[in-house]
Formats: sequence, C-alpha cells, structure tokens
Amino acid sequence: MAEKTVYRTMNETLRLIHNRKSVRSYLDKEISRDFKDKIIHSAMRAPTAGNMMLYTIIEVEDQKLKDQLAVSCDNQPFIAKAPFVLLFLADYQRWNDFFTVSEVPDPRPPEEGDLMLACCDALIAAQNAVIAAESMGIGSCYIGDILENYEFHREMFDLPDYVLPITLLCFGYPGKNYQTNKPAPRYPQEFIHYKNRYKRLNSRDFNNMYKTVENRYFPRGEFAENAKNIGQHFYLKKHSSDFMREMNRSVRIALKNWRENGPED
Repeated sequence: MAEKTVYRTMNETLRLIHNRKSVRSYLDKEISRDFKDKIIHSAMRAPTAGNMMLYTIIEVEDQKLKDQLAVSCDNQPFIAKAPFVLLFLADYQRWNDFFTVSEVPDPRPPEEGDLMLACCDALIAAQNAVIAAESMGIGSCYIGDILENYEFHREMFDLPDYVLPITLLCFGYPGKNYQTNKPAPRYPQEFIHYKNRYKRLNSRDFNNMYKTVENRYFPRGEFAENAKNIGQHFYLKKHSSDFMREMNRSVRIALKNWRENGPED
C-alpha cells in the first residue's frame, strides 16, 4: 500500500505517530505540572517484562544538572534549554534490594539477560512518554549520548551497581520552525519488514534503500571528508566517530561493572 494511501486511512493516533519528529528548539514556555505528570503516568503504563517495571525515571529539574548534561552528552546546548528533562534508567537494583529484604536464600546476582530486559523496559516506557507528550502538543528529542561518560553520569545521579542510564528525553513546546520542517524520511518498508526469515541486502538493495535519504540530504553528493558515497559518509560521521568511540568505551565499563559479581563464563 502506497504511503499516501496509508496516511489517508490513518486515525488521529496513527497520524500523530506518522508526523512525529525530533524537536531541538523550544519556545520559552513552561510545561504545566499536570502535563508533566500525565507524561510520566503514560510512561509507567507501558508494557513491562513480567510487570516488574525494570526501570527508574529521574526528572532532572536542577538547571546546573541540565547544564552539565548539555556538555557531557556530546555538547548539545539545547538540553540545557529544555523545560522538561527525563532520564530513563535500566534498573535491576530495586529488585535485587527487594530480594535481599525478602531474605531470598542464596540469590543470584543480575546477569546479562536481566540487563537486556531492563533496557527494553526503560525504552518502551520512554516511547510511551514521547507519544503522550506529542498528543498534548509537546515535542521531544531522544539523547542517546547519555550512554557516554558512564563514570561521570553515575556519580552525577548517584547510581548504584545495577542501574544504567539508557536514554535521556528532552521535552518542550516546539520552536518557530517546527511546522515547516518535514519529518525525517524512513527507509522503504521492503528493506525493514520481512516475513518468516531475515534477508541480507545486496548492492542494488542498498542503493534503493538509501535513495530517498541521499536525495534529501546530499543532492549534490557533498559527503563528509573524503567519503565517496553515503555508506562511507555514515561510517565516518557515525560508526567511527569520536562520540561512538566514547560511547563504546563507556558501555564496556558499565557492562564490566554490571558483570563484576555475576557468574563465570
């Protein structure tokens, strides 16, 4: 079914999801406590593994903390200007402490599978918050760079062993250019959605997959540095960038800390 046909048949919720885009410029307008609470409530209504709610949400109100995050999350000044900031944490510490209080005999420490479930829980809750905010005219932006500088962020928020920052969300009423900016294009469904088994893509597939993105952002082939095509561009700008090196280093430290008390391989 063509995208235009899909759009015409959408209900209000589907149209909201279709049109959603990241917002990095906010009006100088506060978000009411009522709306903030509705966003948090919506996050907490998200699906969760075994109804365990393996996440914690920290509302970052202190301006000094926002200022620090704007620097530690890859120098993004708009974080400091966001009127509402939520940090989503994968949290198995709460259950681990509960098992201790409950005097569980010989409890096993949280392992890698527990961490993955907690990460899923936190991200699902975060996306619920995004959609709830969007329904009230409040824009948002995910900050994946919270995965960087693990040691700094751990100390900053006093995080115990089995709690990891997974994503940061900035919320605010969209700035003046919001209506004129189109949502970023997505890759054609045929390259993302398969039935029954995975499909590896060939050179022709990749050319067709990235055609829309290339036409929008690189109409004259102005790629980064010495890149000759969009694949080399993304490798340089994303995969091998300084911020990804820091993110990978940071995550390694976080995983090492998580596994320290776990079983041997």
